[in-house]
Amino acid sequence: MAEAPSKDQDLFTCSVCLDLLKDPVTLHCGHNYCMSCIKNCWDEEDQKGVYSCPQCRHTFTPRPVLFKNPLIAELVENVKTTRLQAAPPALCYAGPGDVECDVCTGRKVKAVKSCLVCLVSYCETHFKVHNEANPGGKHTVTDATGRLQEKICSQHHKLLEVFCHTDQEIVCLKCVIDEHKNHDTISAAAERTEKQKVLVETQKESQQRLQEREKKVQELRETVETLKMRILLSHILIIQRDLMC
Repeated sequence: MAEAPSKDQDLFTCSVCLDLLKDPVTLHCGHNYCMSCIKNCWDEEDQKGVYSCPQCRHTFTPRPVLFKNPLIAELVENVKTTRLQAAPPALCYAGPGDVECDVCTGRKVKAVKSCLVCLVSYCETHFKVHNEANPGGKHTVTDATGRLQEKICSQHHKLLEVFCHTDQEIVCLKCVIDEHKNHDTISAAAERTEKQKVLVETQKESQQRLQEREKKVQELRETVETLKMRILLSHILIIQRDLMC
């Protein structure tokens, strides 16, 4: 059973089930009910032969024939649409593989952003709170990501965003100025792109070698089958010669 509606929706609420009207019918006294609700009420009054309105107790004899009120039905549909539009969006809870909001208590909501300064991942609601507490965009944020500690330099507490070719490691900008000065460096994003290109080429070469190997295996199979046929034919010829002698 639904909760009692607000006063401005009383007209569209059935006083029997306290829900929005379904197949609304209007009695001669002016009150509206779900068709099934008023039918059930009147079924219980069949023995008396007198039928009443559950609200004003106005009686009817004989039992009135009920018809759906199309105007009320259309207004009810408008109320349903308004309720859906006014309803808050459903929370998207974190599932397997999702990054959880570190601030949410109880069941965790899916995080949308991660702050590389706070080292905290936030859902949409808590991310707004984070931005209000840290105006001006001073904090570096990124799309929600796990293992935040692994993306921060343990020495300088800065984002690891530079790849050092000399030492083959990812470092922060502070490291580039200090320990990795004059080293061969590139942005981590550019290095990642280059690595992905190399990986794609390696996969293509591996696939090509695999296809060539499969081709050779097929050729060997065909050669074996040809030899088998030749041996079989040779045996047949020998048998035929022996029979003719």
